[in-house]
Amino acid sequence: MSHACCSHGAAHGSATATDPVCGMAVDPAKTPHHFTHDDHAYHFCGARCRERFIADPRAFLGPKTPEVPAPAGTVYTCPMHPEVRQEGPGACPLCGMALEPAMPSLDDDDGESRSAARRLGVLVALTLPVFAVAMVPHLSGHAWASPWDTLAGWGDAVLASIVVLWGGAPFFVRGWRSLRPWSPNMYTLIALGTGVAWLYSLVAFIWPSVFPATMRDPHGRVDVYFESAAVIVTLVTLGDALESRARRRTGAALRGLLGLVPKTARRIDGDGEHDVPLGDLRVGDRVRVRPGEQVPVDGTVVEGESHVDESMLTGEPMPVARRVNDRLTGGTQNRHGALTMRVDHVGGETVLSRIVAMVADAQRSRAPLQRVADRVAAWFVPAVVAIAILAFVAWWALGPEPRLAHALVAAVSVLIIACPCALGLATPMSIMVASGRGAQAGVLFRDAAAIERLREVDTLVFDKTGTLTEGRPTLVEVRLFGCARAEALALAAAVERSSEHPLAEAIVGAAAEEGVSIPVVSGFEASVGRGVGGRVEGHDVVLGNARRMADDRVDVGGAHDFADVARTKGATVVYLAVDGRLAAAFALADALKSSTRPALRALREAGVRLVMLTGDSEATAKAVAASLPIDDVHAGASPQDKARLVRALKAGGARVAMAGDGINDAPALAAADVGIGMGNGSDIAIESASVTLLKGDLAGIVRARALSEATVRNIRQNLFFAFAYNAVGVPLAAGALYPLWGVTLSPMVAALAMSLSSVSVVGNALRLRAASA
Repeated sequence: MSHACCSHGAAHGSATATDPVCGMAVDPAKTPHHFTHDDHAYHFCGARCRERFIADPRAFLGPKTPEVPAPAGTVYTCPMHPEVRQEGPGACPLCGMALEPAMPSLDDDDGESRSAARRLGVLVALTLPVFAVAMVPHLSGHAWASPWDTLAGWGDAVLASIVVLWGGAPFFVRGWRSLRPWSPNMYTLIALGTGVAWLYSLVAFIWPSVFPATMRDPHGRVDVYFESAAVIVTLVTLGDALESRARRRTGAALRGLLGLVPKTARRIDGDGEHDVPLGDLRVGDRVRVRPGEQVPVDGTVVEGESHVDESMLTGEPMPVARRVNDRLTGGTQNRHGALTMRVDHVGGETVLSRIVAMVADAQRSRAPLQRVADRVAAWFVPAVVAIAILAFVAWWALGPEPRLAHALVAAVSVLIIACPCALGLATPMSIMVASGRGAQAGVLFRDAAAIERLREVDTLVFDKTGTLTEGRPTLVEVRLFGCARAEALALAAAVERSSEHPLAEAIVGAAAEEGVSIPVVSGFEASVGRGVGGRVEGHDVVLGNARRMADDRVDVGGAHDFADVARTKGATVVYLAVDGRLAAAFALADALKSSTRPALRALREAGVRLVMLTGDSEATAKAVAASLPIDDVHAGASPQDKARLVRALKAGGARVAMAGDGINDAPALAAADVGIGMGNGSDIAIESASVTLLKGDLAGIVRARALSEATVRNIRQNLFFAFAYNAVGVPLAAGALYPLWGVTLSPMVAALAMSLSSVSVVGNALRLRAASA
């Protein structure tokens, strides 16, 4: 079957075609590189051009490929009112703001911003002549001869009417909608202000005789405010466009995370290796990840070794080694060797997708600080309307002639300058930026309340295993008794390789790291709770604890001092016997994470009380705590004991955070003011936590706490700015300066100030992108 190629108009099999990537002429019948997109076949000069095209066809097809709309059923929500959710775009019925997708997408074409920019361009072109017509008399000192009879006067009225009725239509629609659920908002004020100014000007222009003589000049004319109405609409549209653009930047962190995943994957099947779109991958597929490429989805290494850059998840710049049976996460980068992986999770089940979903939910949640703004906002618009009416009455009753004109300007200015948007955006924008910044640093907040509460924590309770320590034993010391280290490791690893015990994994891993060749064992046997044994290279080899050595009548007296010292350090000791004689003693311990000590020191310096709460024995717990700045240690604790201690600390007035990674930590995580789950821990621990540290170490708590403090400080700055702006702006617009200096505020200046206020709030929130975390 032949498919027409829209890049060159030829059919498959024709003499020549054009590579849409590089523009080279190719023979469709000879090149092996083809790809079908939107029912059209494309032909390429080489594999690299084909890969680039598959990754982003729109980049090479330009306008011939239609923009990808939001998928059917996409849920949109309001940045100020996250409870508002609907399928498809629209305006919020509570505040009138444009809804945005609840989940970010790389296919977001930002149509709202482009539409606003186009509308703004038309409005500016229409408003400039209106403004010029109004300003000429002021600049020249000569009025138009007969404004209502001249082309300039009628042009002024017609162009201003187009600006107000067409350009301001969205504001009037949103203002009207706000009255039906009785939720007056910014657009209610804008619709009232511009509507009154335009309607007054229209009547004054066409029927000036209906106004009192004191308002008419010697030629019978009445001042009109077409330019004010037009400029207000244009400036508010400018503010909306700037705000929309700035708001979109708040989601840049999440779109950046989504952009880490490649568009294609190199799948291995019976026909070899082929690049396929990511959506075609299925669980169980085998995928090749070459050096320098991003891991496409979550999976397990089945072949090869490499170092993988996981900084996008953990914030840790050093690549980590990945070998057979190690897990890979989609979006991380393969640095050196080629890897073959088995696909374990695709689509919304991948770690990266779950992170994005979790952060998006946190961005839409409401912080406790928002309650202040919510209470004020409920009365804001009615109060502003009341002030506008009072200003109108005061100017009409007490102001200079023409009183009606002055009263109208004051009322319109009050309506326009008031900005409930700045108040409503103060908290959500900071939360949105902070959540994205935290995700980039490996800190996931479940909701806005967690961001706000974390800075208040004065007591940190934490588990030992997997939180302070690596969560797996490693070989820390070897004592030899007439046997070389390499030989002892080889024999011990030989009998342990058939065991699934964690200590066995530690010894086999140590032998592999030291390059020791591990011989074959025969006659393997395991004694539960004691040790293992077998025949290795003609020797009877036994590895186990003191009870196993006693069972086999092996004298371990020479290792007593070594064992006693090791146990005081929290290590476990196993003995190696060869042909009935002690050959070596191994001390294995769950080593501290490299970040544990500096993280605890930083938290202590910040005034946080540190409490270790572990199920391990008291001797092991105290051995680990001895070298750390820990205030209190509770050992041998059951899950119920952990939750009980957390509740007791809270009852004593402490603000408690609990950090843990295991199923046994889940009750305590749920009981704490802030539960902190380690990303390398169990799913139930992460689900019970309000903060998740993807790297799984306490340094993440230091970063999270710093981000929490910066966020709350930013929210308070935004709230102060919003309150101060309205507290100063509304009286100025009402004419508070007129009795002192004879100064009044123009509605155009009020419109500019109103537009910039919400943009300033969003701009201040964007500073959190540079916050240390």
